[in-house]
Amino acid sequence: MKKIVGEAVRAAGILLFSDSESPSHFLLMRHRDRWDLPKGHCEKGESFKQAAIRETEEETGIPATDIELENDFHFDLRYPVTYKRHGDVVFDKHVRYFIGYVTGQPSLTLTEHESAEWFQWKSPPEPVQAETIDPLLAAAAGFLANQRPQ
Repeated sequence: MKKIVGEAVRAAGILLFSDSESPSHFLLMRHRDRWDLPKGHCEKGESFKQAAIRETEEETGIPATDIELENDFHFDLRYPVTYKRHGDVVFDKHVRYFIGYVTGQPSLTLTEHESAEWFQWKSPPEPVQAETIDPLLAAAAGFLANQRPQ
């Protein structure tokens, strides 16, 4: 394993559900080789929440004013990452995810992904990315089960 020598990279994203009363579907964005959530790097001086909302709006076209964040949930991941544009320098990446809600399943305007799809929410959720997204989905499933009893 390479030694982390670069400065910390901060990023944020949203696990976006349709409807807050009974979240039945969540949004995944399709990259060339994997599914992911809307997320991106924090800009200088930007909080995790601000970055998560900005990136979700940029990547989906859903207006920030239509996104309601869950105040009592966030999930942090830290892992080493190497960016091609920086050669072999390994950075410590810190990603904070929030749960967010929109009404219905709004149409999307994609700017950075091949496609997107609203997937039915299952508890436990189906595997997406074992080391990053799946732990978030498991934590969100536990949170939602405790917050919104059936």
